[in-house]
Amino acid sequence: MQVTSITHGIIIDHVPAGRALKVLDFLGIDPRKTRLALIMNAESQSFGSKDIIKIEGDVVVDLNILALVAPSATVNIVRDSVIVSKEKPTLPLHVTNVIKCSNPRCVTSTERGIKQQFHLVRGHEDARGMQYRCDYCDEGAKL
Repeated sequence: MQVTSITHGIIIDHVPAGRALKVLDFLGIDPRKTRLALIMNAESQSFGSKDIIKIEGDVVVDLNILALVAPSATVNIVRDSVIVSKEKPTLPLHVTNVIKCSNPRCVTSTERGIKQQFHLVRGHEDARGMQYRCDYCDEGAKL
């Protein structure tokens, strides 16, 4: 398989295997309207396997949202076929309207127009190494 390099855009690398489509969804990138290459289950010395997303053109990636879905990912900015910078996402302390409360009785689940707001809880990490709790009912988040 051959995937050519891009001349102007971004490369999202080190995405956990099988999560590339979820990354595109969370970032609001529509594959039907965006010129991109999706490489899934590529070999990785660090992770065993990984996904890679190459997006041609001017694309703005919210690193905070990327950190929620793929905390190990890196974003390479490409200009004139050269990587000019690398960025690493960091977990945001607060998240609004990105994730949903897992409590069906929470006011954010039952009432319209209320923002889904969460805060990062340090020291109470789950299996993925992070945990967000609802600002209203203190229930865990659902990704």
